[in-house]
Amino acid sequence: MPRIIAKKDTLDELNANFEHQTLQSPVFINSVPKCGTHLVRNIFRMFVAHSQHYNQTFIQIPVLEQHRFAFDPAQPKLSWGHLLFADDSAIYLKHAKHILLVRDPYDWILARARFFLSDNFQGNIDHLKNGNAAIDEVLNMMIFGIYQKVPNMQEIFESNCLAWMGTKTKIVRYEDVIANLKNLNSKKAESYFEELFGHCGIELPNDWRKRIRLGSDRKQSGTARENLSIAADQIIPDTLPDMQKKLVDIAIPGVREILGYA
Repeated sequence: MPRIIAKKDTLDELNANFEHQTLQSPVFINSVPKCGTHLVRNIFRMFVAHSQHYNQTFIQIPVLEQHRFAFDPAQPKLSWGHLLFADDSAIYLKHAKHILLVRDPYDWILARARFFLSDNFQGNIDHLKNGNAAIDEVLNMMIFGIYQKVPNMQEIFESNCLAWMGTKTKIVRYEDVIANLKNLNSKKAESYFEELFGHCGIELPNDWRKRIRLGSDRKQSGTARENLSIAADQIIPDTLPDMQKKLVDIAIPGVREILGYA
């Protein structure tokens, strides 16, 4: 199993400075990997008492059975993970408020490559680091996968995203979260977060902006772009090259459109 190295944050300590509403239903923050899970998780942590956080693990299919109690409606918890669509997933999440984070596949490729090449990720593709493979080739690996090592993006978006659509799952776009964080004092942002938290049964308190600013502080996130350690000779472009954009469109035709990116 890959190992993720991330610095510990201080949000649990900050959480104690606020009064919290009691969750009435389990809340699960799900995402396609590299779509802002830590960001949204950290924001939500400021609105739910620490005693109702399910901190045992990042919930995924291999460990779902042993952590099914995270979704117990009799003892509601806030939990998070990368949970693909499956029969057991649907059964255990039946009573949970389920939000699913997605991201523009063009930017997702860059974020995935940046994370895999960082020192924060240690796994079976460490041999690609330190300039051992050209960046354009690494980007293609993020699109089409690596045989027996890394799944291709079609598998990931089908199982972690598309299969959840059209259900009670609330789809949340990473870019919309970022846009409203940048304009947090606007009425539009207030309406956006009011609707997002309202979906989870949480009313915005008067100090909601302060809580969101604390939770979204990038210094608190070990997976934020600027907190990843990458070798100087492996510079990831800010924008996906045109050819790789065409390859993404071939690899997962129609996905950007159904998610509202095209």
